[in-house]
Amino acid sequence: MSRIAYVNGRYQPLRSAVINVEDRGFQFADGVYEVIAVVDGRCVDLAEHFDRLDCSLAALRIPQPMSRAAFSSVVEETARRNRVGDGLVYMQISRGVARRDHPFPPNAKPTLVVTARRHVLPKGREDFPGVRVVTARDIRWARCDIKSISLLPNVLAKQEALDKGAFDVWMVDGDGLVSEGSSSNAWIIDGRGTVVTRPTGPEILGGITRDRIISLAREDGVEVVERPFTVDDAKAAREAFLTSTTTFLRSVIRIDDAVIGSGEVGTLSQRLLDLYITYARKGIVCR
Repeated sequence: MSRIAYVNGRYQPLRSAVINVEDRGFQFADGVYEVIAVVDGRCVDLAEHFDRLDCSLAALRIPQPMSRAAFSSVVEETARRNRVGDGLVYMQISRGVARRDHPFPPNAKPTLVVTARRHVLPKGREDFPGVRVVTARDIRWARCDIKSISLLPNVLAKQEALDKGAFDVWMVDGDGLVSEGSSSNAWIIDGRGTVVTRPTGPEILGGITRDRIISLAREDGVEVVERPFTVDDAKAAREAFLTSTTTFLRSVIRIDDAVIGSGEVGTLSQRLLDLYITYARKGIVCR
């Protein structure tokens, strides 16, 4: 079956879907995006993704392309047309089409693209092998809280990880503090069993999965502290893990050449994954 994309009001085969060559997303990376997990045909934290999208659009002064109700219907229909049970919905909004010039065009209409695809999402602990991350200097811009489509530094970081045989990079700022991964949030569990992750701010993207893990952990009686941590803190941690929409929660068992804890997936990390999977499988219908 051919995949179907939604582009500016039309559902069409992905292979023939196009945008104008003078779209500002293409020429300036002048746009934002969201990725939503679909589990058992249901969207996970759809409202929260829309809330973050609203913040990104407002930060770039891009108008909303449609009402939230209409947008939700597009997300649902795109997932349905692509027969996605477990998978991902990707939505991207650019400032629109205009003659190439740096200032905002006065009358541009936002370009909206929505796609969906099947994707194998974790179903349990058997899908939770530990991974290695490497550290690298954070070279991104100063507004990482905006989910911008300008992802070249993230792409370079991810490729550096793959070139070194690692799953991801944990980026380190000028003060020696871990910011986040190229496409994930970074976490450690200290010797007291406290879960630690960097607080939200311009330095990191406030992950939707990150926020949900914090909520679920606290509801389960786990202490969570939002504070920065160093690479040395991470290497000395009892456990470490990363989170994202596409991977849920993955245990980090090696950072650079340092083995974390016992070198095996930690018990608290497993517990948090179980909590999240249970939550995700109780998601809401994509509407």
